[in-house]
Amino acid sequence: MSLIVQKFGGSSVADAARVMNVARIVTDTYKAGNDVVVVVSAQGDTTDDLIAKAQEINANPAKREMDQLLAAGEQISISVLAMAIEKLGFPVISLLGWQAGFNTNSVYGAARIKNIKTNRLQAEIAKHNIVVVAGFQGINRYDDLTTLGRGGSDTSAVAIAASLHADKCQIFTDVEGVYTADPRKIPSARKLEEITYDEMLELATLGAQVLNNRSVEMAKKYSVELEVLSSLNPIPGTIVKEKVKMEKMLIRGVTKDKDVAVVSVIGLDDNPGIAFKIFSKLAQKNINVDVILQSVGRDGTKDLTFSVSQENGPVAVELLKEMSISEGTKISCVTDVAKVSIVGAGMESHPGTASKMFEALYAQNINIQMISTSEIKISVIIAEDEADRAVSAVHNAFLPNA
Repeated sequence: MSLIVQKFGGSSVADAARVMNVARIVTDTYKAGNDVVVVVSAQGDTTDDLIAKAQEINANPAKREMDQLLAAGEQISISVLAMAIEKLGFPVISLLGWQAGFNTNSVYGAARIKNIKTNRLQAEIAKHNIVVVAGFQGINRYDDLTTLGRGGSDTSAVAIAASLHADKCQIFTDVEGVYTADPRKIPSARKLEEITYDEMLELATLGAQVLNNRSVEMAKKYSVELEVLSSLNPIPGTIVKEKVKMEKMLIRGVTKDKDVAVVSVIGLDDNPGIAFKIFSKLAQKNINVDVILQSVGRDGTKDLTFSVSQENGPVAVELLKEMSISEGTKISCVTDVAKVSIVGAGMESHPGTASKMFEALYAQNINIQMISTSEIKISVIIAEDEADRAVSAVHNAFLPNA
């Protein structure tokens, strides 16, 4: 007998028909002789609807109260799914995050899991119940509800799989696995049979919306093998693990991310430590900085440009203005940009990868504003309205027969 953790996203349980479909997937797994723990997100657009309700009352509500509100979405999902499983004649119990033992820190809206007390989960599994757990949420030391941020249900599922030493963690979505690009935008995109944790982490971080990046980090840390597959089409998906079979693939995927803002600081005094002062200040406010470009200006000055999320762009500008870094310094922020990236472990042993990407963009007359590289990824910042065309051009250059 195996222990299987299955996670279903909001689109998989969006309405009654899809809830019943999920119930059949879960019970088929149970009938095969497995213990099953199911993690569920809020139905469809429920989270967005709840946010809209909050905005009708208060444009800037306390994050604690937002967590109280948003946790309700998953409570609905687990109860209706449990009812569906019960209707099919199987033993089931639903648990909220805190009932399942999720203890988090107190960063409301973006809490981190500290530990999971698995006593209740293990007790229900021992009774041969199918356990349906609310993803995305937990409880802090003040007994307040907390949420894990967007995509947190993926992290919840991997955390349960790691804590219970599950045999498999399946992430069900509305696509059939991990593709070389978004198949809804690039018809020639190819589904991957398997991918490494590192490659998947880069793809998730750079805009691929199949898996949450924190869940991949956790899966790698605790060696949880993941399978990404469709809840609508019962075929094998993509396996995410430490090592994969070698393939003749230079890159594994092309992604775009439109949640990007570029902050520019023009005319900084060219003094030692200025970059440290700027980025340490941003770090204190939990602002993650991605692509960084520094250039030499005139008359003993330099320019510094970096990218952050769109939400953090205006916040970063205000922080820099408060610092009064240098007299005459100009600070600006633009949001009509996007980040297009290629990812693949094969890149590090293939010279010319960057030039091939840049050539594909040049052929489409797409201007590159910033560049960032690592051993397994290359990212460029370009105009937002050129992002889709850029992804298509780069995908065709590297994977013409995908």
